[in-house]
Amino acid sequence: MRIGLIGIITGIVWTVSTPVMAEKPSFKGYVASLKQEGINKGIDISLIDKAFNGIRHREKAVKADRNQPEMRLTLNEYISLAVPDWKVKKARRLYAEHYNGLKRIGDHYGVQPRFLVSLWGIESNFGALIGNYDVLEALTTLAYDGRREDFFRAEIFSALTILQQGHIDVRAMKGSWAGAMGQCQFLPSSFLSFAADGNNDGKKDIWNSELDVFASSANYLNNVGWDNNYTWGRKVTLPKKLDINLLGLSEGKARSLAEWQAIGIKPVNRKKFPNVDINAWLIQPDHRNGQAYIVYGNYQSLMKWNRSHYFALAVSHLADKIKSI
Repeated sequence: MRIGLIGIITGIVWTVSTPVMAEKPSFKGYVASLKQEGINKGIDISLIDKAFNGIRHREKAVKADRNQPEMRLTLNEYISLAVPDWKVKKARRLYAEHYNGLKRIGDHYGVQPRFLVSLWGIESNFGALIGNYDVLEALTTLAYDGRREDFFRAEIFSALTILQQGHIDVRAMKGSWAGAMGQCQFLPSSFLSFAADGNNDGKKDIWNSELDVFASSANYLNNVGWDNNYTWGRKVTLPKKLDINLLGLSEGKARSLAEWQAIGIKPVNRKKFPNVDINAWLIQPDHRNGQAYIVYGNYQSLMKWNRSHYFALAVSHLADKIKSI
């Protein structure tokens, strides 16, 4: 495409044009550029050839990225779907089954084991739903699509680094259409930052090792500020008149539990908040018609995992159900 700019300077007409924009390369050509960049970054050439061998453009991944469904459920409807009774029963059974490993990992990282099982259940139905996309294929497709090229291109080289480190074989690196991997659904960059070896076999296998999944999840939460002295928060009732500007998770909206109580916020089924000195925030995801919560720093940590109140509250709700056994 050519764009003309006509200017008149001291009576002379000049025409200045930008250079013709380069045509988008074919998918095959784009893959070739990725391979060369990988070599330049020090990735083994034989690994690169194996990783990109037979890679295809997955139009389903592009459609999923461009047409993510708008959330139309209320929070209560979402919780009932995300945390059905059968999942609660399964979570409790798996919590008991893996308790020794969970306790060891939880003590090491400072994260209550029930939250590790809850994240596992909400993210991948305890490992049953990890996605069947070839991770490199999905990431390459989305980078080529161009909507978020820089983001997905960086994830491609993180994925290649994981393969070069030997944590997983090329064809076993499966995940979602967006490249989220394994039973805890880490993007490759998150894997490199937070994946941990929970079974001490020298690998970080979030696809097949439950202990590695627990350790990786715990390491993530530990690094984003988790405090195992506290829970996530609690349901509350609101006074009839409430300044909506008090709602939110920004730093300036934190108050002590005593201050919230003085405003007229009360825990559901309790007269008072516990007598602890902790920052807390007031949220109401479905606005004035929905349930309200007082949440603590650990809830903020869950929001760093996934910036969705619905997700964070589903994890919290399931963790509370596990605790009640």
